[in-house]
Amino acid sequence: MPPAADGAGIAVAVDGSYRGSAAVADTVRPGAREAIAQLHALGLSTVLLTGDSEANARAVAAEVGIAEVRADVRPADKSDAIAALQAAGRQTAMVGDGINDAAALARANLGIAMGSGTDAAIAAADITLMRSDPRQIPQAIRLSRATVRLIRGNLFWAFAYNVAALPVAALGLLNPMIAGAAMAFSSVFVVLNSLRLLRFR
Repeated sequence: MPPAADGAGIAVAVDGSYRGSAAVADTVRPGAREAIAQLHALGLSTVLLTGDSEANARAVAAEVGIAEVRADVRPADKSDAIAALQAAGRQTAMVGDGINDAAALARANLGIAMGSGTDAAIAAADITLMRSDPRQIPQAIRLSRATVRLIRGNLFWAFAYNVAALPVAALGLLNPMIAGAAMAFSSVFVVLNSLRLLRFR
């Protein structure tokens, strides 16, 4: 899920003679481990897809708490990996910020781009986080789930309200003035119920 360390080995020479080697890698984003823990608490599985070497990918995965790792993955293979998960019946979300993530972001059921990502990643994603904080990922998922629950609740009460009133109106037992007021109240109820999202934290 978080950006993996794109580690690279560098040979060090002094006056043309080999003196040793060093490994250079990007650091893991602050908050990445907390974000992964929150995703797991939401009942989601995480997979690290990276073009990095197996050793570096395993090290990053261990640091942030991801069990499943797929390393040495080319950009096109990331999209294929997403497709394979979908073929197995799994809903997928891809988080990325680079050009090499664009195809996988477009392929996933939900593509999430980091705010500091490339234009290609942002264009391919469904959601762009305004801040490049991994902890915004589980927060966005929780907000999405709360929104869907609210929509379903509004639909249920709207249909139940009308289904209950239709027979009464058909029998001529409902005063038109009361019916108009009842319809207005139904709309007000939906709006007020939706405003509960303002309390989302």
